[in-house]
Amino acid sequence: MKRLLNTLYVTTPDSYLFKEGENVVVKLYNEEKFRIPIHNLEAIVCFGYMGASPQLMRLCVENNVGLSFLSPYGKFLARVNGKVRGNVLLRRTQYRIADNATESLDISKGFIIGKIVNCRTVLGRAIRDHGDVIDSGRIRTVDNLLINNLLNIDDCNSLDTLRGIEGNCAKFYFSVFEELILKQKDDFYLSNRNRRPPLDNMNAMLSFFYTLLAHDIESALETVGLDPYVGFFHTDRPGRASLALDMMEELRPFLADRLALNMVNLKQLTGRDFVKKENGGVIMTDKGRKEILGAWQKRKQDKIMHPYLNEKISVGLIPYVQAMLMARFLRGDIDGYPPFFMN
Repeated sequence: MKRLLNTLYVTTPDSYLFKEGENVVVKLYNEEKFRIPIHNLEAIVCFGYMGASPQLMRLCVENNVGLSFLSPYGKFLARVNGKVRGNVLLRRTQYRIADNATESLDISKGFIIGKIVNCRTVLGRAIRDHGDVIDSGRIRTVDNLLINNLLNIDDCNSLDTLRGIEGNCAKFYFSVFEELILKQKDDFYLSNRNRRPPLDNMNAMLSFFYTLLAHDIESALETVGLDPYVGFFHTDRPGRASLALDMMEELRPFLADRLALNMVNLKQLTGRDFVKKENGGVIMTDKGRKEILGAWQKRKQDKIMHPYLNEKISVGLIPYVQAMLMARFLRGDIDGYPPFFMN
């Protein structure tokens, strides 16, 4: 159990929630583990299948406390709502800002600043930890290009210009990504980012991690009442969760790129875990996907200090905290959306 921003996260899958007086009580294997007065909460997010009592659901509805259920792997299942109250106002604000190019640009700058800063941190760590075996000069050249683009964001006056900056930075970053691959270089390399289909093992791996991350962020946005399909940076397109893709930008380097590199460098995956198809595309074997899913879930259990909250949380809760911060910004509770910056 973890309480953040007045949201209770119940992360043990076998937990069951019920009402006792005006309290939310969490039970695990018939033993009480946690209780909190309902008036201290604004949302409850449950990762598991045991569920909650009807009385607890009613208590949440009567006190306007959101109650969301996700699978243990973070897939959004359902949300218990009473009469329409806050969410409609939150979504109307989201839609209004999405239709306003100036306001959308201001929010989008935060996403891209977060992404570039976190990409720089990944590269900086590589120089610090492996500077004797990688081309540090080449990486520093790219880092300078990232800094120059970062400085240009302040004066950026259109979303198209910002998209150009983001595209350039992604190109620079991935141009030296291969330097960070220290082992199995015959099987894992990346000269450029490609997808649909990915044409090499590393790209296939990154695409799979990005898909997992997008699903987690989409679930997080659902739990706070935001519409994952209406974004500020990515344009609307049928079937595309644009806001999830927006918020994924700042989290890719920390949650996906570093884990992919670690799995390759620690030889948790090998070339045998990938298959090249007739069209040149590369897919993972069932064993490879299983290894990645296991590493993904394990990584989400690690603890970090959240840079904005200044509080320790599980890595897996980062998308939920960022979604809550976005909702709070749109409601006017905080002055701006704070991107996630990795340490």
